[in-house]
Amino acid sequence: MRVGFNPHKDQPQEDPEYTHQIIIPIYIPNEEDYFKDSFTIFKICLSSLFATIHNKTFITIVNNGSGIFVKDYLNELLAQNRIHEVIHTQNIGKLNAIVKGLGGNNIELVTITDADVMFLPNWQKETVKVFAQIPKVGVVGIVPQFKTYEVNCGTVIFDNFFNKSLKFLPVKNKEALIRFYDSIGWDRSYNQDYLKYNLGLEINSDLKVLVGSGHFVATYKKDMFQEITTYIGYKLGGNSEGYLDRAPLKKGYWRVTTCDNYAYHMGNTFEDWMGVEPQYENAKQYPISNFNKNKTLSGFSYFVKNRVFIKFISIKLLVKLFIQWKKLPREMIEKY
Repeated sequence: MRVGFNPHKDQPQEDPEYTHQIIIPIYIPNEEDYFKDSFTIFKICLSSLFATIHNKTFITIVNNGSGIFVKDYLNELLAQNRIHEVIHTQNIGKLNAIVKGLGGNNIELVTITDADVMFLPNWQKETVKVFAQIPKVGVVGIVPQFKTYEVNCGTVIFDNFFNKSLKFLPVKNKEALIRFYDSIGWDRSYNQDYLKYNLGLEINSDLKVLVGSGHFVATYKKDMFQEITTYIGYKLGGNSEGYLDRAPLKKGYWRVTTCDNYAYHMGNTFEDWMGVEPQYENAKQYPISNFNKNKTLSGFSYFVKNRVFIKFISIKLLVKLFIQWKKLPREMIEKY
């Protein structure tokens, strides 16, 4: 029987102590074949994360059916207060694991990252800077990639179509761009002009961003996940990543990436360069909060910006006119 009165009943939650959450879903079932180096790479990922975040950052690891050695390692990190939350599940799929990490808190920014990312100095500072200076941004990537403006960017292109700040910008870090495509197994036969220019927004003399963002590491405004999907029917791939793509579009948020590179994708094979730690600085000085929050777009606005408009400017002739208008060098237009 129950005796007495629970002292926590009807007590309101305190405002969150943290301003930024990191969610890492992890699936390493063994240390063989494809997963031979994955545990080592995951440790490098965490080491780089610990070295580059401020002390108002909440780290959530979702163990998505990994082997017991991973479970024991995570429990040890939790006991040492190096991470704040561990969720152990069977293998329920990457996006379902992410959804578990999204619930139960009200932290304003959330970075969703793969377990094979090496974070570089200043990534968090530069991410927060973008959110602070561009109120309409809802997603910030930290690894530039080719032509990300072609996917899930109807809103940002529509909103800036006649804005002179929307234009092709010189690539800032060619070597990092090459390294990313090496890391996902591409040979170097791609169009070399992609290493020279990318579509971006020149906000002011101190801030430029690229239009669009990849999936493997990006930071989101948490308010777009107020209505959380409870189940996604793929373990990986399929239409599972569409959940993270549609959420910002429904709120009318822009999807962008920092101009410079602030992380490396390591993949599943250890290489010598991964064992050389970057020079990390003290990262305790920029827990900014209270960013702009958009209302949900009307169904009509969503349809116009992300269905009609995108289809219209995808017509081959209009694509050429658009990239010429947005100042891609003339000699690159035909093959870009």
